[in-house]
Amino acid sequence: MTAPPGKTNAIRILEGLGIAYELAAYDPGDGHVDAAAVARGLGVPADALFKTLVARDDEGGIRVYCVPAAADLSLKKAARASHVRKIELVPLKDLQPLTGYVRGGCSPIGMKKRYPVLIDEFATVHERIHVNAGSRGLQAILAPGDLARACGGEFADIAGPPG
Repeated sequence: MTAPPGKTNAIRILEGLGIAYELAAYDPGDGHVDAAAVARGLGVPADALFKTLVARDDEGGIRVYCVPAAADLSLKKAARASHVRKIELVPLKDLQPLTGYVRGGCSPIGMKKRYPVLIDEFATVHERIHVNAGSRGLQAILAPGDLARACGGEFADIAGPPG
């Protein structure tokens, strides 16, 4: 494991709220590493590591969704839980301008603006989950309720089967 280059916005927020967390670092390499591969590399079950996805709803609003690495976001379930007709993932080119984070380093905590966040309800079966800590190669490990508190998130049934 390598030490993180410094505190990210997500880490500063967790510390500011007095939330207990641990960090897990991994080598992200030069290309994109999917969440399931990160889970395998860290020796964590893929249903305990949550990826962060950013979407735009049919009214132009930005929404953030956290789903297990072993699942995909169900656009229909996510729209229903968000009380909108339709959502679609934002293009990668829009991710950093909207969130301040790059692909593979996007955390639901500490984005440039505070967006509505839904965390798949499956998170609540775990005592602790992994979520990106705001930098490629860095995961925060914390209780699901603490994640919700840190990002203003709520739990909902939003995950679908992979692929």
